[in-house]
Amino acid sequence: MKILMLVEKFEENVLKQNSCIRDSNPTEGNKAAKKYIKAFKDLIDQFGDEGRDKLAELLKNPDEGVRAMAAAFLMRYKTLESKKVLSEIAAGKGFVAFGAGETLKRWQEGTWALDLPEKNEP
Repeated sequence: MKILMLVEKFEENVLKQNSCIRDSNPTEGNKAAKKYIKAFKDLIDQFGDEGRDKLAELLKNPDEGVRAMAAAFLMRYKTLESKKVLSEIAAGKGFVAFGAGETLKRWQEGTWALDLPEKNEP
């Protein structure tokens, strides 16, 4: 799968999951979450940092849910940019704001683990 298709798959499924959350449809929301997690893993496995850089374009997405999820996955790679995005969103209200705040909290606690370095990385 090409890099842009994987980024689009990530974006589409974040949007779908958030729609399912609003519609109280956890079964379909969980399916969408599995798809964007797989898209992220495929981006990293196939393209490495190039995939991360392409995903980072979603930090400017018009949808705050997409921005927040991209930031959550990019915390290690794009720490300053991701923290800024998440802090802005966390200052708002709603489930996306709550999630952004929780992501920042996990990062500060040292329990965040979405994109850990490879064993041979510093």
